[in-house]
Amino acid sequence: MENTIEKMLTLFATNTQVIKKEFSWQNSLTRKLAALFYAKEDKLIDCEAIHQCYTIIKQSTGAFSVFRGDMVLFVSALLSLSPDPLRLFEDTLKAFSMMKEAKFRNSYYLAVAAYQIAAQVNSAQYSDVIARTRAFYNGMKSNHFFQTGQDDYIYAVMLGLSDLNVAAGVERVDRIYNRLKGEFSDKNSVQALAQVLVLSSKDDEIVNRVLSLRDVFKARRIKLDKSYTLPSLGILAMLPVEDSVLIRDIEEAQVTLRAQKGFGTWSATSIEVLLFATAAVANSYARNIADDVLSAALSTSIANIIIAEQAAMVAIIAASSSAASASASS
Repeated sequence: MENTIEKMLTLFATNTQVIKKEFSWQNSLTRKLAALFYAKEDKLIDCEAIHQCYTIIKQSTGAFSVFRGDMVLFVSALLSLSPDPLRLFEDTLKAFSMMKEAKFRNSYYLAVAAYQIAAQVNSAQYSDVIARTRAFYNGMKSNHFFQTGQDDYIYAVMLGLSDLNVAAGVERVDRIYNRLKGEFSDKNSVQALAQVLVLSSKDDEIVNRVLSLRDVFKARRIKLDKSYTLPSLGILAMLPVEDSVLIRDIEEAQVTLRAQKGFGTWSATSIEVLLFATAAVANSYARNIADDVLSAALSTSIANIIIAEQAAMVAIIAASSSAASASASS
């Protein structure tokens, strides 16, 4: 395993323990996600800065704002990594308002999507990016009505921020989806995978790489072909790294992470550990690509995909907790 991967995993585990002490009442998964993004930037987590950004959010939004929902800690952590958190959050609220005007539904998926826009382009570009995002979303909704929902907002923004032609991009997403829908059981995750793979310029080649990786990972009992993990499989398929190297590093990364405090079998699910290990491996290789433009594009895409995957998992956990509470009180 590359030294950079091991270093990131160690820092990630350290950050997880630090943030757990300061934000013990917050969702475990969002704490880990915040810790991961600090580690991704090679930084020890700064809980004071996160507290300050948490305060910014509370002072700038109403009591029932989606920004105060299940992803509030993670958004606070993202803001704290910015040199000007207050300005970034003001821009996020502006993008959020514009997205609601564009008929996107109010949810924490939308809150995170608005942050993506504010963090990556200047305010003069918001209208164009949001229009492109809406067009990508509408195109996918038209092709796959039942698979396209609020959990696609983050992927749609990722495509809206790209230089893909909208009509051609929507057609390619549909073509890739149709190539892969018979290969995997969860059609919603297949659509997410297709939205990731469309960032590659060669459809046939990237689809074949995904299927090849799927098979070699299955042979090693690494379950990247399940719900919520398929987008990560797409990330790996886009990396110019041999299958054997990826398998070795992800296996070793999982073992390394499991040995860390806070990542034992009682503290983290196997899916969480696999996703975090994959993120560390993918991030390391994306940063080492010689082509700076490709490296930056992949690193940004990896961040967006990790956010989308984890947001979907947080949603499932929140829904399960709400259902359990309702059942207990009835």
